[in-house]
Amino acid sequence: MSGVRWYREGRVGRVVLDRPKALNAINHAMVRAVDEALSAWEGDAGIEAVVVSGAGERGLCAGGDIRAVHDDARDGDGRASAAFWRDEYRLNARIARYPKPYVAVMDGIVMGGGVGISAHGDVRIVTERSRIAMPETGIGFVPDVGGTYLLTRAPGELGTHLALTGAQIGAGDAVLCGLADHYVPSSALPALLDDLAALPLRDALARHEQPVPAGELAAERHWIDACYRAGTVEEIVDRLAAYGDPRAKDAAETLLTRSPTSLKVTLAALRRARTGTLEEVLDQEFRVSCHALTTHDLVEGVRAQIIDKDRRPRWVPGTLAEVPEAEVARFFAPLGERELGLG
Repeated sequence: MSGVRWYREGRVGRVVLDRPKALNAINHAMVRAVDEALSAWEGDAGIEAVVVSGAGERGLCAGGDIRAVHDDARDGDGRASAAFWRDEYRLNARIARYPKPYVAVMDGIVMGGGVGISAHGDVRIVTERSRIAMPETGIGFVPDVGGTYLLTRAPGELGTHLALTGAQIGAGDAVLCGLADHYVPSSALPALLDDLAALPLRDALARHEQPVPAGELAAERHWIDACYRAGTVEEIVDRLAAYGDPRAKDAAETLLTRSPTSLKVTLAALRRARTGTLEEVLDQEFRVSCHALTTHDLVEGVRAQIIDKDRRPRWVPGTLAEVPEAEVARFFAPLGERELGLG
C-alpha cells in the first residue's frame, strides 16, 4: 500500500495522504503515488482541479519520513535518501508548474515535506487548526522541498526567522508569509470538499471562505527585520539578545538550542535562494541535503527529537564559533553526475 488514496470525485481528482498514525509523514512510495495521480489527470479533460488533503484528525502532513533518512544516514550509503529527495523535489517543482489548479487543504499540522506537498500549489487553504513550520534546524538538517525558496519570498526577514528557529505559525501568518491564500474554518471543510467536486473552483471557495484571522508576525516585524538582516548567525543571535524585546530574547535562546552547523548552512542557503528560480533553488537544496547525510548532526538530531525523544541533542561542533566557513561551503559543492538538474 502506497500510503496515498487517489480517485476521481466529480469535477476534481482527490489525493488523500493516508498514513494517519504517522501523521501522514511522506515517504518515497507516497511521492511516487502523488506523481502518478498528477500524470493520470494532467491530460484528463474531466478533471478540472486536483485537491490534496490528509487522512485523520491531526493534520495534512508532519513532514518527510525522517526515521528512514536517519537509518540510511547511520547505517546505509545515503542512496535511498538521495533517491527519495530526487523524486520529492521533482514533485515539488511539478506541483508549482501543474497546468490545472492544485488545491491544498492545509488543516492541522503541516511541516517540512508537508509544506512541499502543499505550499507550491495554486490554492492553499488554512484553518484555525493550521500549524505550519519548517523545523529542520532542530534535527540537524536544513529546510528543503523548496522551503528556502518560499521563505525568502516572505516579507522582510520573516522567512529567515521561521527557517532558523523552526517556529510554528497559524493561518494568518501563513497568509502573510505567502505560504497560504485562503481561510476556511475546519468545520466547513467537509462541505467545501463536496462543493469542490460539484462546482467551479471559485464558486466553491466563495461559499466557505472567510476573512483571514490576524496573525502575530506583522506586529513583530520591528525586531525580526532589525535582527535577522545581520550577515552572520552569530550577529543575529547577538542582536536578538540585545534588542530589549522578550520575544527577541526567546528567539535567541531558541537558536542556541539548534544545530550550529544547520543554522549557518540554512542562513547561507536562504541568502543564495533570494535570486534563484524554484528549480534552481531545489537543485541547491538537493546538494545541501545530500551533504547533510554525511554529518553527525542529522543522525544525532533525529535520534534526540524523534527516536529517543530525550530532546537533548549533542551537536558537533557544539557552538557557532566552532563551525568553519569551509564546512558551510562544503554543503553547496556540486554533485557531478548526481545533480538533481532541474534548473
